[in-house]
Amino acid sequence: MSHDVLNPTPEYLAFWRERHVCTLTTPRPDGTPHMVPVGVTYDPEAGLARVISNKHSKKVRNVLAAQDAQGGGARVAVCQMEGRRWATLEGRAVVRTDEASVADAVARYAERYGRTPSPNPDRVVVEITLDRAMGRA
Repeated sequence: MSHDVLNPTPEYLAFWRERHVCTLTTPRPDGTPHMVPVGVTYDPEAGLARVISNKHSKKVRNVLAAQDAQGGGARVAVCQMEGRRWATLEGRAVVRTDEASVADAVARYAERYGRTPSPNPDRVVVEITLDRAMGRA
């Protein structure tokens, strides 16, 4: 079922506010998918999803490589599921390293997941500009 990324149904948005481990799928340089568990926050007002990560991680390197090769960001997807409920968000990802973006993403993560990550000077944000949402929540 398709959803409007900027105006999700209340049920879909509520599902994205629950505490769930999600997956992030990024393209490897050879085009194959790389999928890993992550925490994701969804900001429909801005049309963004955010994933905090270490700048040395494979997912960040994949996004940076695709970002450089394609310009405009890497095509990625984030997904979560619980029983028969599931939700996927898709869009173009870029890596943000500025302090304000990282602090905002950490605060959003802490709100959704109920814990503040320990400080990490190598933390970055994979910021996804969303253009597709689907699921059954």
